[in-house]
Amino acid sequence: MDAISVNVKHLEETEEQCTHEDKTDPDTVEEKLISSNEHSWRPWQQSRSRIRECVLYVKKVLVSFASMEWYCYALLGIITALMSFFMDMTVAKLLNAHQWLYGCLKGHRLLQFLCWTLYPACLCALSTSFAHSICPFSAGSGVPEARAILLGIDMPGYLSLSNLFAKVFGLICTLASGSTVFLGKVGPFVHLSIMVGAFMNRLHVSCRGGKQRAAKGEMLVVASAVGVASCFGAPISGVLFSIEVMGTHYSVRDYCPCFFAAACGAITFRLLSVCSRDQETIQALFKTSFSSDLPYQPFEIFIFALLGLFCSILSCIYLFCHRWALRFVKTNKTISGFLATEKSLYSAIVAFLLACFTFYHSAGHFIAAELTMKQLLTSLLDGTSWYTVSQNATALPEPQNIFWQAWNPPGRGYFQTLGFFITVKVGLLVVACTLPLPAGYFMPVFVYGAAVGRFVGEGSAYLLSDGISSTKSLINPGGYALAGAAAFSGAVTHTLSPALLALEMTGQCSHAVPALVATLVSNAVARAKHRPSFYDGISLIKQLPHLPSLIRACPKLANVQIKQFVVPAGAVLKRTDTLTSVQHILNDSTDTEVPVVDSHDCPILLGTINKSQLQECLQEHRNEGSCKRLEEVCSIQPVRLHLTPESTVKQAHCIMSVTGEQRLFITENGRLCGVVTWKEMKKIVEEMAKEV
Repeated sequence: MDAISVNVKHLEETEEQCTHEDKTDPDTVEEKLISSNEHSWRPWQQSRSRIRECVLYVKKVLVSFASMEWYCYALLGIITALMSFFMDMTVAKLLNAHQWLYGCLKGHRLLQFLCWTLYPACLCALSTSFAHSICPFSAGSGVPEARAILLGIDMPGYLSLSNLFAKVFGLICTLASGSTVFLGKVGPFVHLSIMVGAFMNRLHVSCRGGKQRAAKGEMLVVASAVGVASCFGAPISGVLFSIEVMGTHYSVRDYCPCFFAAACGAITFRLLSVCSRDQETIQALFKTSFSSDLPYQPFEIFIFALLGLFCSILSCIYLFCHRWALRFVKTNKTISGFLATEKSLYSAIVAFLLACFTFYHSAGHFIAAELTMKQLLTSLLDGTSWYTVSQNATALPEPQNIFWQAWNPPGRGYFQTLGFFITVKVGLLVVACTLPLPAGYFMPVFVYGAAVGRFVGEGSAYLLSDGISSTKSLINPGGYALAGAAAFSGAVTHTLSPALLALEMTGQCSHAVPALVATLVSNAVARAKHRPSFYDGISLIKQLPHLPSLIRACPKLANVQIKQFVVPAGAVLKRTDTLTSVQHILNDSTDTEVPVVDSHDCPILLGTINKSQLQECLQEHRNEGSCKRLEEVCSIQPVRLHLTPESTVKQAHCIMSVTGEQRLFITENGRLCGVVTWKEMKKIVEEMAKEV
């Protein structure tokens, strides 16, 4: 007790001394507190200082070769490629485990049925449960939300770290469900790449000491190109995808960074495949061996054009069914109420029903359900005609023999299987799109288009089985599958990048012209009458404030004039104002730039003055404020961008999203009428989204 009382007295004396020091010399006390905090919370001072010196030295060496943003671009490509590769490797192991277990149960139909149905149902339920418990924003593709973010719309949570982890785990579970659910990874992976790009942007800002020279949108546009390049090892089509789908108003300054980062991602992805012994050397993901001597006859161009027309009609049917299904799920009280409380159970039920339909002893043997999505695409792109194979099927090697048996089951021909696949898969894919889990929809559409092209190619090969003209050259159905994949996916997304993606994925440049012709024809028909694309449809149903999607759905919105949304300019200075009056005006203003007019009677807009510059001038001439005028001490900067009341909302939105301007001045005959702010612009677009 005595010791305790002594300690208490000692503490009280210490507190009195500290209080006395606070009253007498506060600076000394503050220095002592800082030094004591450094010793208590920052151990190993010498080691920390050495590490800091090494980091600064490395940074200095790196900056001497190139600016830090280029290293961030390279790091973005490498990290995204690593994510893509290890995700594919994990999914492959899970799919192999499912196939092994299914094969071990051969002869036990009930056990095989349970294995075939419960495995994807549990994985889909796990994907949905994990995604919505960690981050509700991780469900779906993520591309429509990412497009809105690139236009400057604030969507908190969509680029968070929790969303990244939830999307990665949920996407692995979705892909491991296999061709039963028939979903892909491209859209979610582009979203994942954009999340990594947001973190790379923060790293770049911190490396520059908090000074952000490049816009955040630039890094995100680059990340969207890296996402596609890291999925397929296709850098050129990745850049084209970022231009067509993600960047509505593309800036030319993003062109070179996009190619650099996409090349880093594609090279890393392909090198990892070589290191893991999946491939012997760097080559295309779906390597084909079409004959380059005479790949197609000139008259076949018309068949490819008809294939594009056929794909465009099917794409319109698919997009209509897709939008109808999403609206039905959203508006139906029973289903929407069930989804609001039991998302995991809904995913499990839908996946179970899809698995029941695709079970081999049900309808699965009519649609080659036992093949994975990669095996489906590989078999469809095979250059050998199945009509030729049917003449001597016993001589096929093992992989091709498995594919042939899947597409030509006992009692059915390959034409029946392909026709049933094309008819049924549309409905199955539409149902799968309603699942509230992380999933991509591009690869299923790509495979479906390949099946359509294969059907047309096999039909042409059967009708012209004796060869074409005097050369007796046979038709290559694999080339039609290539063109069909590009045409159908291009019609669904309203883009041309799938044509180039098909060539990069297969390494087959001989069919560049047919693939491009089919894609152009399909796009021309699919875009007619302002039909929305796949991503536009999702944006409309989710009521996302994405103006280009709204304009495609309702073209009259493009002619809405800006004059009805103009607000007062706020603080306005005259060039003849004294510094004293300027100081009073600045005290009530929160704008970073203040407009300057000739006079209030004749408000001709002369330019703007930066608020910080204005405050420096006021501080410099604080003793002569009543006699000095504004035009005498400050330089007035001309206005770079301004609109008229007759300008459209589309023009204002385009300028603001590209330049990052927070407000635009509205002038008529040089007179200042008011301003349009970015905040007001977002409200306008949100109201349009609700109306459309």
